[in-house]
Amino acid sequence: MADDARRPSPDALLQAATAERRGKLKIFLGAAPGVGKTYEMLRTAHALKKDGVDVVVGVVETHGRAETDAMLAGLEVFPRKTLSYRGQELSEMDLDGLIARRPAMVLVDELAHTNAPGSRHAKRHSDVEELRDAGIDVLTTLNVQHVESLNDVVARITRIRVRETVPDQVIDSADEVEVIDLTPADLIKRLGEGKVYVRDQAQRALKHYFSPGNLTALRELALRRTAQRVDDQMVTYMRSHAIAGPWAAGDRLLVCISDDPGAGGLVRHAKRMADRLKAPFTAVYVETARHQRLDEAARDRVADALRLAEQLGGEALTLPGRTVTEALVGFAHAHNITQIIIGKSQRSRWFEMVNGSVVHDLLRRATGISVHVIASEQPDPDSNAARRVTTRPPARSADYKAYLAGIAFTALALGAGVLVDEWLGVQNISLVFLMAVLGSAVLHGFLPSLFTAVLAVAAYNFFFLPPLYTFSVGDPSNIWSLVFFTGVAMVTSRLTARVREQAEIARIRARTTAQLSAFASKLAGIGDMDDLLWAASHQIALMLKLRVVLMLPADEENAASLYPASAYPPDDQISNADHAAAVWAFENGKPAGRGAATLPGTQRLYLPLRTERATVAVAGIGSDDAGTGPLLTPDDRRLLDALLDQAAVAIERVKLVRAIDQAKLEGETERLRSAMLTSLSHDLRTPLAAIIGTVTGLKAGQGRLEPAETASMLDTLHGEAERMARFVRNLLDMTRLEAGALDLKREPIDLADVVSGAVRRAGPVLTGHMIDIRMPGDLPLVQGDHLLLEQALFNLLDNAGKYAPHGTAIRIQALRDAAHVKLRVEDEGPGIPEEARARIFDKFFRVEAKDHRTAGTGLGLAIARGFVEAMGGTLTARDRADGGPGACLEMTLIVDPRGDMVMAEATA
Repeated sequence: MADDARRPSPDALLQAATAERRGKLKIFLGAAPGVGKTYEMLRTAHALKKDGVDVVVGVVETHGRAETDAMLAGLEVFPRKTLSYRGQELSEMDLDGLIARRPAMVLVDELAHTNAPGSRHAKRHSDVEELRDAGIDVLTTLNVQHVESLNDVVARITRIRVRETVPDQVIDSADEVEVIDLTPADLIKRLGEGKVYVRDQAQRALKHYFSPGNLTALRELALRRTAQRVDDQMVTYMRSHAIAGPWAAGDRLLVCISDDPGAGGLVRHAKRMADRLKAPFTAVYVETARHQRLDEAARDRVADALRLAEQLGGEALTLPGRTVTEALVGFAHAHNITQIIIGKSQRSRWFEMVNGSVVHDLLRRATGISVHVIASEQPDPDSNAARRVTTRPPARSADYKAYLAGIAFTALALGAGVLVDEWLGVQNISLVFLMAVLGSAVLHGFLPSLFTAVLAVAAYNFFFLPPLYTFSVGDPSNIWSLVFFTGVAMVTSRLTARVREQAEIARIRARTTAQLSAFASKLAGIGDMDDLLWAASHQIALMLKLRVVLMLPADEENAASLYPASAYPPDDQISNADHAAAVWAFENGKPAGRGAATLPGTQRLYLPLRTERATVAVAGIGSDDAGTGPLLTPDDRRLLDALLDQAAVAIERVKLVRAIDQAKLEGETERLRSAMLTSLSHDLRTPLAAIIGTVTGLKAGQGRLEPAETASMLDTLHGEAERMARFVRNLLDMTRLEAGALDLKREPIDLADVVSGAVRRAGPVLTGHMIDIRMPGDLPLVQGDHLLLEQALFNLLDNAGKYAPHGTAIRIQALRDAAHVKLRVEDEGPGIPEEARARIFDKFFRVEAKDHRTAGTGLGLAIARGFVEAMGGTLTARDRADGGPGACLEMTLIVDPRGDMVMAEATA
């Protein structure tokens, strides 16, 4: 291991060799927009160009900032590629052109950018990776809120979730990460001066995103993320150059776990020290040959201490090693550990004289590493759950078979020895018997091999040492041969048996690790609670050969509401005594039931599934027998702990996802409620005020108004009442859609009748517009509900009448498209902005004009789409196909097969 510590890490060398073949990547990382990332990138590009480097601007977004625009002067700006999307021309970085041009350095702004549809890569960071694969160096910019692992953290700080993210591995693969830092006060000043956004946007940003508290938190995130990257680079450099270290650029703590009863207190001390130093800590247990001689209680203490380290946020590892000191020092040098924490030994002075002292050896060999020797704390009787559950000894197969096999091996060796002595005349017949000892040790372990060794010595003496067929030895020289043969046989049996034990332990551990890894992968891919519980109960039952039931609380605040949520084999029968044990385990976070110290008379053992936050569930395990004794061996108990820990984390993850979804739903509900109240207060109050004013005028002017004035006021009253009726009808239709209460009739429909009915109803709305109806004479019947289809078309016409200027044309066009009929409503209004198309059919959403707010509830298009989709069709929005101004709303309806038959008969 000492030689390994002086040898460069193969992984680090491979990583360095791979990086040599790729282009370099430098990221200018900022805490927020406006800190000057793009400006600094351009300044660096000018310096590189001055040094003779071939620098090309692939894409730079200046956002209209004059000082950034000025920095582009003097740099080669590579032309962008133009892509057509939904009638619009979008420009993106010309990746193929840059690779063909092969400059030494390319500037790529906004690494998290999403490329336009039709690009080779969906994300710009993938373009950067391809440039690097081509051997081209890249300078790029990124804000910390776009880092994938920090996305949730930033959302909690700013209450704004950024949708465009960059995977952490992209940042980790960067050769340089430079933080462009600006204090919150300076950034807010730049914002106020209009150097980041235009004035209106700047004012909104100051009220929401760019608060001093938000900027300070984001600044800390950016600095910490960069420090983490620099720290990883330092460790990689040390490994690739075989630098033993440590380099105390940042603290790293290592706590050494032993089977001492105070191991848990040592872990807690390491956690407190790590928190004070704001450093990570790792708990390590070194598994030497002595580990095989530990009793089960000591192994439980080791396992619980490692689990405690993981629960406290540390890393837990088990290292194989010849000695504890050698393994600890080697690991510390390889991972740049700066401080080692170890407990003071409670063993006797005689034990230290015979076996040595780990503390003394560590102090001598840990050069450059601070070693903290901590006095052992009194063990917490409640800290070790395993000791509160009685375990049974592991089942052992009958040993007499192994001893019979030893007799058989000796007999075979005797027969082989006779043949060898008679036919070959080999002098060292003892080697044949040594093979029997080795075979017994490999197959059955130490004690059977020791028994075989005794038999082999006796057989060798009786049959091959003169005088033959007696156990006496005539030649004194043969006495020493017999003594040495006995010693070699015993030592060989011991060594071979130890190798067999280690191989068996490694095989069992590898199988268990593979099963746990597969279980963890399975849980990670499950998002439904029922599926998760079923997978967990099945896996536990499969690996431990027991009956398993998982219980969840129906009410998080009431432990008595526990119910069996999943069981394998399926069984939801829980007795009152068992339910009481489960409730006690959930409330106290300790085992209860069969084999436990609390309520041991039940049929099952109930164990809490705990996370750092709380107890999330209870697992009950039982067997087919009706006894009350221990269910688990110590090894089974440790395996069960690992399974329950993974299941607990997965259950908490699903609950958190549900809570997030519920919060999103409540937020969306609140947004819709607010939008509806705003719409009602504005769009229903306006016609209501007009109606009240008109009625008041009519009452006040009775007998004095001219007939023409009365008729005009009645027309106004009727129009505003119709307008209010439309608003109320839209609200009722949306309620029917969301409740799934549509009374849908599927029948053949003549679109000409639908169009004429909708145009007649929309007459008041379409006053001042020219209506252009284009309906082919051979148009087939469509399938759907006549009333719903007419209402959907009316809503489209109503929308066109609101947004299209007076005097413009509104075209209604129908055409056949295979098994569908497309019905289009086109206007000559301002059209639908690109950014609004994704939401145009959302409830209460309205496209805002620059100088006025169009009347309406924002439900018409949402209702139209709901009606059309209920009939099996689709409704989409796009620009007009002829390239003219305005929008096109297109319904795609299914041709009724009976309508095609009717048309065929009419043609015949």
